[in-house]
Amino acid sequence: MANYSIRDLENFTGIKAHTIRIWEKRYQIVEPKRTCTNIRYYTDEDLKKLLNVSILNRHGFKISNIVTLNCNELSEKILNLMSGPSNSDSQIESMVVAMIDMDEARFEKSFSSAVINLGFEEAMQRVIYPFFEKIGVLWQIGTINPAQEHFISNLLRQKLIVAIDGLVEQSLPDSKTFCLFLREGEMHELGLLFYHYIIKKNGHRVIYLGESVPLEALAEVTARKKVDALLTAFVTAITPEELGAYIENLGSRLSGKEIYLTGLQLSQPELPALPAQFHVIRNVREFKEKVLQ
Repeated sequence: MANYSIRDLENFTGIKAHTIRIWEKRYQIVEPKRTCTNIRYYTDEDLKKLLNVSILNRHGFKISNIVTLNCNELSEKILNLMSGPSNSDSQIESMVVAMIDMDEARFEKSFSSAVINLGFEEAMQRVIYPFFEKIGVLWQIGTINPAQEHFISNLLRQKLIVAIDGLVEQSLPDSKTFCLFLREGEMHELGLLFYHYIIKKNGHRVIYLGESVPLEALAEVTARKKVDALLTAFVTAITPEELGAYIENLGSRLSGKEIYLTGLQLSQPELPALPAQFHVIRNVREFKEKVLQ
């Protein structure tokens, strides 16, 4: 069980700390605990309840009515809302609750609703990416269980693989071959899988190597197979010095190849100057406009 400050609750739910305190006093909507040093804190149950309250409140339910609902009634109303027109914030909050509870049925409901209303590609960009940004915050403050992250990541990985397999192969006259890989020690491949989907959807070919690929193996593949460009992502923490050294080594082994870089770690202010063969891609839309058009 994780412990949250009132500021954590504000960040995750969008409900102002001042409002949470008023609701505590007026409706006993959550009941903070206290540490042995008398510091207030909140639990997973408090966070889940406020996320659900936030969803209903955003959809026009009055707080005075929400507090009269029991747990089953609250969950039922949330699930009904997830079947309606898409609301990205609500979908994201519902997925956070599904992750905390390891509730596959709730995840399926939220994900399917987002895809039906937005389409797979837009659902990934408007719901799933922001959802993982929230998970990133949970990681930073140490309140997420690794099992919860693995649970939700594997569900999304399955969705991406099914979506990729469901694409019809297209034979374009000017199609390119992209090699997608992650460096050794990098295991977060959901973003890379989404790029696989985007590249294939736009009529190009993909050699997908996946996570934790040694440079020697990567060089051997590009020597044996025709590869027009490579794409990799940096998600796991890496120092600017380590990042610079890896890029230099990668460029020397793959001289002359166009290499596209993406991922959270590329937003570091101390990002080293990149050789001409490297190109930073901030998001999927930029990749489609600059590379796939």
